[in-house]
Amino acid sequence: MPDKPLISIKDIGRKYVIGAETIYALKSVSLEIHKGEFVALMGPSGSGKSTLMNILGCLDTPSKGDYILNGIHVSQMSDSELAEVRNKEIGFVFQTFNLLPRSSSLDNVALPLVYAGISKSERTERAKKALENVGLGNRIDHKPNELSGGQRQRVAVARALINDPSIILADEPTGNLDTKTSVEIMGLLEEIHSRGNTIILVTHEEDIAQHAHRIVRMRDGLIENDYKNTDIKSVSPRLQAFKDNGSDWEKIP
Repeated sequence: MPDKPLISIKDIGRKYVIGAETIYALKSVSLEIHKGEFVALMGPSGSGKSTLMNILGCLDTPSKGDYILNGIHVSQMSDSELAEVRNKEIGFVFQTFNLLPRSSSLDNVALPLVYAGISKSERTERAKKALENVGLGNRIDHKPNELSGGQRQRVAVARALINDPSIILADEPTGNLDTKTSVEIMGLLEEIHSRGNTIILVTHEEDIAQHAHRIVRMRDGLIENDYKNTDIKSVSPRLQAFKDNGSDWEKIP
């Protein structure tokens, strides 16, 4: 028997009523994602990828269809129930980092553990370890404005991983970064995926999508194409350097 999918959506639709007009952002989308997959979700503006991302991330609910996440039926949950699922099951990485500007890296990473009711001593210990795992063990007291864009995104990645979520949902994670820093972040995501994490990467950039092992393309509220990526673009030399140097990105040429 094959493993049950981690994510299963069937005939998902999402419509918005604006005055007398009804807009169908998603018409009918069915998709399965298994544990350990690295999937890129692509599509032009208006394709429905952002709406699908919001539903997958339990930030929005579908107008029709079923969504099962790690055995949990989330399609018809209340806002408070969705918030609990988000905190336990999903780690978010956003284009704009979404860090608290007056809080340290440590406090930003520990924030999901506050909502989970974890003690302060355990929060501190786990957040320190998470920051060390993304190469920022020497930046735990720095606030976002004292960090580079790449360092801020690594703080966001550490925060996304802190609760050991079922999936990492990365929304345009390199959108505000230069090419060199984008490579660093994609190398970090590859490292996270190699540890067995499930990653859904939302992007409009072809070269970024090529790092994924599977690509789902959307258009007009439907899945246009869903295929295995046979030409994976890996940052394996930098990834090996990452492993050789522990977590010190600064030593990587």
